[in-house]
Amino acid sequence: MRVIAGAAKGTRLAGVPAGTRPLSDRAREGLFSSLGGRVVDAAVLDLFAGTGALGIEALSRGAAEAEFVERSRQACTVIRENLRRTGLAGGASVVASEVQRFLGRTPRAFDVVLLDPPYAIPVAQLWQALDLLKEGWLAPGATICLTRPRRDYTDVIPVNWQVARRLEYGDTLVILYREV
Repeated sequence: MRVIAGAAKGTRLAGVPAGTRPLSDRAREGLFSSLGGRVVDAAVLDLFAGTGALGIEALSRGAAEAEFVERSRQACTVIRENLRRTGLAGGASVVASEVQRFLGRTPRAFDVVLLDPPYAIPVAQLWQALDLLKEGWLAPGATICLTRPRRDYTDVIPVNWQVARRLEYGDTLVILYREV
């Protein structure tokens, strides 16, 4: 895996920890092409961060800051190494926490929220995280990016969100929601 574009373009990222399914370079490229200028100067929240590739791509493309939330301490170590490799650690913070526990904290608004949960996550757990985001975590007009397995996935659109874009890459579906 590598950073696709921006300040850290071409930087190779550290190996993927066991149990982590990173989003392909092609899917990340499509996602960030769809986001366009929305990431510039944005506050980005990367939930289920894995290797940190999504949040790092946002920082590389001009995001002002990124907060990475990942439950695996091994993956958090990989995220920190990737931030070091890219020289983007200054605008980042890494939190070792379950996503629901993190979202139970006092919220602060983010412009872009990236969610790349494990495909096997229970649906109820995923929708709980999406519901918690509506409790003060989203800046006005925020964009929420959710990855899901392409097969057997049925959209359920949270209240006050609209689907801005649906992208398909191999077995991955990327859905961009906007708060309205």
